[in-house]
Amino acid sequence: MRRAAIERLLPAAYQRAAVDGSVLAALLEVMEALHAPDEAVLADVDALFAPYRAPDPLVAYLTRWVAMDHVLAPPRPDAPLPLPVGRLRDLVAHGAQLARWRGTPYGMRTALELATGVTGFVLDEPADRPFHLVVRVPPAAVGLLAVVTRIVEAEKPAAVTVEVLPLGDGPAETSSPGPSAVPTGPPSSSEPAVPSDPAVPTGPVVPSGPAVGRAAVPRHVPPGSSAEEPS
Repeated sequence: MRRAAIERLLPAAYQRAAVDGSVLAALLEVMEALHAPDEAVLADVDALFAPYRAPDPLVAYLTRWVAMDHVLAPPRPDAPLPLPVGRLRDLVAHGAQLARWRGTPYGMRTALELATGVTGFVLDEPADRPFHLVVRVPPAAVGLLAVVTRIVEAEKPAAVTVEVLPLGDGPAETSSPGPSAVPTGPPSSSEPAVPSDPAVPTGPVVPSGPAVGRAAVPRHVPPGSSAEEPS
């Protein structure tokens, strides 16, 4: 608040006393200086919550607002972020869309591509293992297996077990789950497993927001009304 605005809030006697060089005038100038930082923050407060404008330290916190904080490892004061900040911004910006398609092949693939910046993830349900999903990771994303596993576990249907394997590895063993399989309880007849990977047409590269240290992520065209779309 400017000095003149503060002065107008004072009684008339104080306003007459607030002449240049007076003690009251000096106090009003100090008040103006003290208000300036807070007013600057309030003038641009929406930037704190915009995915591509928020300060870097706040982006990880924003992932909680859109239910994407499972991408982050268990928090430790000295733990570095598992992904570049630009990737986290992408996940926050697309949080509503990812929530809509959670539990579907499209939703899982989109989350993986946004988080890693890599395409080519293969989702497969072996015919001899119903309610089991094998996610094959392209070579460019093998270094992010921990992040990929956390995303897969969060995006899959609850009744489905899962394996995360590098693309090109042999088929998963059918006698017992692999080391990264995560059983979540007995299969339920009322809850279908993730269907085998549909042929989803791909569209052009659509940049999402300004480049913040990350390449544009190729986006799939969402499937139309089908059994894959959540109700």
